[in-house]
Amino acid sequence: MNKIVFLSLIIFALIAIPIANAQLGAPAYQKLTQLIIDESENIQAKHVIGVSNSPVSVNLFEGAITDSITVTNEDGQKLEFGIVGMGDYGSITIFAPDKNTIVKYNLENMFRQLDNILTLNIGYPKPFSIIFSEETELIFLNDVIIELVDKKGISINSGGYVNVDYYSEIPKYMEEVRWEENKFDVKIITDSKIDKFNFDQESKSISFQINEKNKFVTVTIEEELLGGPYTILLNNEKIKYNKSISRENYVSLSMKPQAVGEIMISNSEYNDGLTKITSNNTLAIESESTPNDYFIWLVLGGVLIIVVIVVIIIMRKIKK
Repeated sequence: MNKIVFLSLIIFALIAIPIANAQLGAPAYQKLTQLIIDESENIQAKHVIGVSNSPVSVNLFEGAITDSITVTNEDGQKLEFGIVGMGDYGSITIFAPDKNTIVKYNLENMFRQLDNILTLNIGYPKPFSIIFSEETELIFLNDVIIELVDKKGISINSGGYVNVDYYSEIPKYMEEVRWEENKFDVKIITDSKIDKFNFDQESKSISFQINEKNKFVTVTIEEELLGGPYTILLNNEKIKYNKSISRENYVSLSMKPQAVGEIMISNSEYNDGLTKITSNNTLAIESESTPNDYFIWLVLGGVLIIVVIVVIIIMRKIKK
């Protein structure tokens, strides 16, 4: 009887609370917080909650569809719960979960699509992970490339908001180059059209033309081809890029050029080495002449000071 009264009071309190972000119960201990994205870009949220002897609250992800919420214990039994706040940032209260509890629900209207790029901007105040479908090979997390390879997803260990971009269909360009007696494949992934691909053995560089700006460009090569570290130029000016190891002996270089034109990727040690030789020769010539000039001026200054002192002494003697 007491339990029925207690539950009735809690339900009444949940209905009566007018504030969208209000919570009833202590924040739940979340063993797992996860977003699962299928091949059709449907998103399901999953929270695994630890045992508690009192009511606990669980924040929902933005975009939660409250009609889809299910709460079960680890044995599959449905549990009673209350919803607090019907907006984008609601929460639920679970009444004294005496076993591990699984909360599931769907999210809606979370993706933004521009051309071939899908963008997900999402956040949560606690650590959470995002699991992608098997078709998703690479993503850009806050513009940093991550190749999933044999991994299923990513973990946001400190929580907070993240921006995730990935291709709905991956556009690939494959080129083969020769260096000495070896053949290498160069893979370029981008929505921009690629022209004038070239590999220059003498400068140890790859170049190609891009015809659209603000498009992700990812180049995957064997490390042996250029050797690294790398310099990337857009129309002869250095641009920022991100580097990742896609698999053993392969490296991926990703950039987002802000203009159309020629991209050139080269070994920075090789090119910097040539520059340093020229610079050192120039400095060596200057270093031979500079000390001599300085010494001459120093001697002249000393002589002048001595002359002035002598003149002052003579003038004083004459006055006496």
